[in-house]
Amino acid sequence: MWGLSQVLALDTFNDRNNGYLFDEDHCEFGVDIIVVPPPTKWEILSFDEKLSFPKFSWTVKNFSEIKENPYTSDSFSKGGKKWVLKLYPKGYSIEDSKWLSIFLHLADGEILKENEKIYVQADVKVEDPFGSNHLTIQLNRWFDRPGQGYGWDHFVSIAELRKSYLDKEDTLKVEIEFKVVSATKYSSVT
Repeated sequence: MWGLSQVLALDTFNDRNNGYLFDEDHCEFGVDIIVVPPPTKWEILSFDEKLSFPKFSWTVKNFSEIKENPYTSDSFSKGGKKWVLKLYPKGYSIEDSKWLSIFLHLADGEILKENEKIYVQADVKVEDPFGSNHLTIQLNRWFDRPGQGYGWDHFVSIAELRKSYLDKEDTLKVEIEFKVVSATKYSSVT
């Protein structure tokens, strides 16, 4: 049952000059009903907050000798999709050359359905080799295009990285821990 608690002031309704009453004390009420056709397509979006093995750890040896920019991790699976981390040891651009840039990407060949989006909430961490002062930043993004990545141009300065986050063997440890990955299921009626 649905209705409106007040449509018209009673004084306005009872005033015969307004035309709501006719033949002494008669009135008419009506309702127009429009039936909307059922949807032909719909999606069900769910968030997987209890991922099994939510962490991916990446050990980058001989960091100072890396020539590639970006330097890409092996692919890993989380939330039904394959991902890669990309490090830019020389910065994301020439202007950012004093910064380490880190981005999360869908792996090459990972296909999204038309209009599909994947929501990711994750913690990206550069580990302190002494274990006391890890640098962690949270990622909250919708991924909607293959090849597109999200992250930070200025994750940590190269000077701070060398001082606090590389061990004596010039090794960098990066970890990503996924908190939430969405899953979208599409249905259609024909």
